[in-house]
Amino acid sequence: MAEPALEKKLLVIAGPTGSGKSALALELAADLRGEIVNFDSLQLYRGLDIGTAKTPAAERRGIPHHLFDALEPTLEYAGYSAGDYARLARECVAEISGRGRLPIAVGGSGFYLRALLDGLPQLPPRDAGLRARLETRESRHAGSLHRLLERLDPSAAARIHARDVHKTIRALEVRLLTRAAAPAPETAEGLTGHRVLQIGLNPDRAELAKRLDARVRAMFGGGLIEEVRGWLAKGATGKEKPFESLGYKQALQYIHGEATLEQAILSTQVETRQYAKRQRTWFLRDARIDWLAGFGDDPEIAREALRLARR
Repeated sequence: MAEPALEKKLLVIAGPTGSGKSALALELAADLRGEIVNFDSLQLYRGLDIGTAKTPAAERRGIPHHLFDALEPTLEYAGYSAGDYARLARECVAEISGRGRLPIAVGGSGFYLRALLDGLPQLPPRDAGLRARLETRESRHAGSLHRLLERLDPSAAARIHARDVHKTIRALEVRLLTRAAAPAPETAEGLTGHRVLQIGLNPDRAELAKRLDARVRAMFGGGLIEEVRGWLAKGATGKEKPFESLGYKQALQYIHGEATLEQAILSTQVETRQYAKRQRTWFLRDARIDWLAGFGDDPEIAREALRLARR
């Protein structure tokens, strides 16, 4: 059967942190007239470069990169959501396709990718007063919000880690404002007008762990502490959402005298390996992904990915 004349294409490269997604994306973009669209939640932020392993502008080969450096790190977390990301990302994909180029979505934030491809159910807007009351309750009784969510919406609580206060607050906000459980995922509107190929990178776990440990040490030795100090000097408090992420929170602990440099590095290494494991588990649940058993900077993996994309 002939391919529909108006059907456009979207290529996705997913996988755990450190698996070489950015390197592979650059190779494919060069061969396929592609442009890169970010779906890493932290690489959205301007000036958070070292701790996010963002590809430096000088190494992007002149290939357009979209939705990088789009937000200020000091932006209130409540001001930006996965729904906001999906709207901007879909506009970006449509614009790239409209110019006859191939959009290549790259990143490790599975929820953002889901929002882009599958959409999100319609949810009520944020309520600043309610959120403030919930945050106050959590500050007084740590863990109380997740326990409350377990009573009000057990299915939502099961999907959210007990220590993820931001997602817990949003789930409770939806439950309390609508007086109903969160809408089913099936009510969301998925991306239309594009045929999607998803390529996943699944390298050897032991080798990935070695690379991640080395990358963390390189980050701390390559200016991560100075990057965080720079934002504090600009007025950041360190309590903004981006600074709660891997590497940045440990850098803050070191700056505040709460950890030695070696303790900060070791903590980041452990949590980064754990994060990579969670990412791998998330993406492996998606049967639509074509998996490649290797790193994206491996020439053979790049050739196989190119064969898949051209197919």
